[in-house]
This record gives sequence, C-alpha cells and structure tokens, in this order.
Amino acid sequence: MRISDHRYSRDLFRLDLAARFIRHEARTQTIRAWTGLSDDRIRKLYRSYLNEPGFAVSRPRGKSPQQSAFFTRSQRLKAESSFLASVCSLLGVLPQVGTQFNQQALASVPRGELLCQAFEVFQQLMPSHGISFEHAVFLVTALARGDELALGNCGSCGALIVSDRFAFGAPCCLHCGD
Repeated sequence: MRISDHRYSRDLFRLDLAARFIRHEARTQTIRAWTGLSDDRIRKLYRSYLNEPGFAVSRPRGKSPQQSAFFTRSQRLKAESSFLASVCSLLGVLPQVGTQFNQQALASVPRGELLCQAFEVFQQLMPSHGISFEHAVFLVTALARGDELALGNCGSCGALIVSDRFAFGAPCCLHCGD
C-alpha cells in the first residue's frame, strides 16, 4: 500500500477539513455534514489533536443557527453578511446562479475548504465581526437554497448585498441608506 493512494488522501483531506472546522468552533453536526466523518471520529480527532494545553477551542452545543432573520437584523449584520457573501461568491463557495440546490453537492470537502478560506479572509478583513463560522455555514446554505435569502444588487449603486426574499421594496446597501 502506498500512502499516496486515492482513498488515503481522501481521508486525509476529510480529517484536515474537520480539524479546520473544529478550530473555527463548528458543531459536530456541521462537521459531519461537510466531511462525512462519524460523530465518534470527530470527537476522537478533537481529543487526540486539538485538545492540547494552550490550544483551547470551545465546542458549541445544541442546534446550529437556523434563522435567516439574523443576517438582516441590523445594518451592521446586513453589511457583514453582504461582505461575507461577496467573499464566498468570489472564492466559488456559492453555486452558480440558477443551479438547482443539492445539499450533498454544496456540503463537500472541496467546497468546505473554500468556505474555510472565505471565512478566514472575512475574519482578517473584518476583525470585529458578529458572524460566527456556524452562521457563515448557514448563510451559504440559505443563499444556495434561495428560499429566504438572496444575493442581489443595491438599487442605487449596484453593490452585491444579501436581502430577505420577502422584504418590500428594492434592496439597498448600507451606504445608499434605507
């Protein structure tokens, strides 16, 4: 057996992605959905490699975020979610417009790597953000589904923004005013 065999490299990519998700404080169910690893394997990964002294990562409990209203709750969160969605769109995390939503195709290892890159860019460029990694995962999923949130353009300047599908009037960015 060679370590470069496809199945071993595939498992290594999945474990690396799981470790990256853990560092971003993702819940076990999120890690399972994006990597395909079992709950037991994820817990063992955390205990074996990521629970060392000096490297404390909190493990959030409970359900992942599920309310799309979070992203349109305030002007600051609207701007942050629009910026994060723009980065995700640029890096190819979001599927092409008009593509049928498929959860298995969305939550994949290659797209998970891109999601981590997008979130890390977002963290660097917006250090005092209010969007967690779990919220970023939900934002990508909600935008891909397209039933509650949508990517649109500001009616005045054309900037890319996240908007509520059920909101009245033309969507407007923070700079053009509401």
